[in-house]
Amino acid sequence: MTDLRLGVLGYGMRGPLARRAHRPGDGARVTAVADPDKGSRKQAAKAFPGASTTPDHRKVVEDPEVDAVFVLTPDDTHADLTCAALEAGKAVFVEKPLDVTIERCDAILRTARETGSRLYVGHNMRHMPVIRLMRDIIARGDIGAVKTVWVRHFVGYGGDFYFKDWHAERDRTTGLLLQKAAHDIDVLHWLAGGWTDRVQAMGDLMVYGDLPRRAPGRPKTDDWYTKDGHWPPATQRDLNPVIDIEDVSLVNMRLDNGVLAAYQQCHFTPDYWRNYTVIGDAGRLENVGDGPGAEVRVWNSRRSGHRADADAVHRVPDAASSAGHGGADPLLIDEFLRFARTGCRTDTSPVAARMAVAAGVRATESLRDGGTPRDIPPLDPDLLRYFAEGQPGSH
Repeated sequence: MTDLRLGVLGYGMRGPLARRAHRPGDGARVTAVADPDKGSRKQAAKAFPGASTTPDHRKVVEDPEVDAVFVLTPDDTHADLTCAALEAGKAVFVEKPLDVTIERCDAILRTARETGSRLYVGHNMRHMPVIRLMRDIIARGDIGAVKTVWVRHFVGYGGDFYFKDWHAERDRTTGLLLQKAAHDIDVLHWLAGGWTDRVQAMGDLMVYGDLPRRAPGRPKTDDWYTKDGHWPPATQRDLNPVIDIEDVSLVNMRLDNGVLAAYQQCHFTPDYWRNYTVIGDAGRLENVGDGPGAEVRVWNSRRSGHRADADAVHRVPDAASSAGHGGADPLLIDEFLRFARTGCRTDTSPVAARMAVAAGVRATESLRDGGTPRDIPPLDPDLLRYFAEGQPGSH
């Protein structure tokens, strides 16, 4: 099998995804990387011997020797770069979120349909063992029909990853109910079998807004992240010069199938994990942990007071310790490479990615306007049909 020739746009924090796709002689190899940062290009040259490097994304996008492109740049650049690659006839992997506005997401979907180029969005949580196990339990009917979903996201390293660079600026991300929550909203939709059509949210900048920031133009310090450091949150220093997003958010959602849902996100907790509770008309489930040793517990046999002894306890399958996002990243890359080569059906969905962004955008508008409810704008029915049919005619 001839290797797919891969181009990479942006070789920063999301670079590990490109490294996972680089499999010379085994189906895919990175042949070209574009990044405006000289240091990043130097690192890419080491990671991908023989690959060309350039500061100009057009040299990668327009290269006839490149078959597929990874868009791993900051979120607010996704639409322009993804559309350029689609227009050049490349299969495109765009890291989540699809973009930071509903309008630009819709522009990406339209471009994919008009050009017939293959579009894939990197919502890797759909491949996480804990999520797939919960989905299987729901699909079996163990808790009956889903009626409500509650998600709590404890972002223990939030101060490091989201308040020391461009993530802290609403012009770049819209807010963390989009940038960070896009994964969880997408999974919530997947488990519930519907998309949000109305949201109401509240949030605030409660901790990181008053902590010391570095001067404009200064890069992040070398110790911007340490596994055991920067605790408690008030010890953080050298935060991004601009911080105008929220570090805690609460969202209520109504889905188009009648399911009611709630999502909560906090960036100054001591622990990092997600808790999903799904309640049906014949039981409920929840995960305890989402990494090694995690379980999904089900209560569905009788009524009672509080009891820790669930009716069924399902251990989440172990994943390789080196596999990113609980074992999801290698599976995500495998799926994209198959899709880029054959146009096969995928578990991730560009439409679902747009719907997650739309919910995040409207929720952010709500919380910045006193919690007023917002409706989600519908997607063009022609685009819904095109992607539901598996991008027919894509090349």
